[in-house]
Amino acid sequence: MGHDLELVRQAKRGDADAFACLYQEIYEDLYRFAVYILKDPVDAQDAVSEAVTDAFASVGKLRRAEAFRGWMFRILSAKCRRRLRDYANRTVELSDELSERLAAPGSFGDAAEQLQVRMLFWELPADDRMIIAMHVFAGYTSREIARQLHMNENTVRSRESRALKKMKEKLK
Repeated sequence: MGHDLELVRQAKRGDADAFACLYQEIYEDLYRFAVYILKDPVDAQDAVSEAVTDAFASVGKLRRAEAFRGWMFRILSAKCRRRLRDYANRTVELSDELSERLAAPGSFGDAAEQLQVRMLFWELPADDRMIIAMHVFAGYTSREIARQLHMNENTVRSRESRALKKMKEKLK
């Protein structure tokens, strides 16, 4: 952990190699997070790339070195949210084959439910989304999330529980 803090400090001073080391350590987690959110490996790679580019450009503004990982996930979350908005606003002409598949019994319900869950997820406050995403999508424990977001472990668990309960109630 101390080594990572030193790398963050070096990156904040403009050391590109230090930033590259930090990026290498969290790339898989960032990518996994983006794939779960976007459901598209290519878009996930693009979102991670954009997030890393933005982070590198503004790493000097990071206030606390120990917040680096959570900061990276917040940047990536914003990139993913923008892409999801773009998905929703995109108009696509459907091929005959795709139109038939969507019209098939039972094939639309799963997609509609997935869309509804995603929409409910994005209605949550930013901190709650981050907690759920880090736990559900990136596989972090409550303790790890609490440490990265500088929160109490019990607070993390209760916020996640309340947020998931809200989503479940709205799905019914």
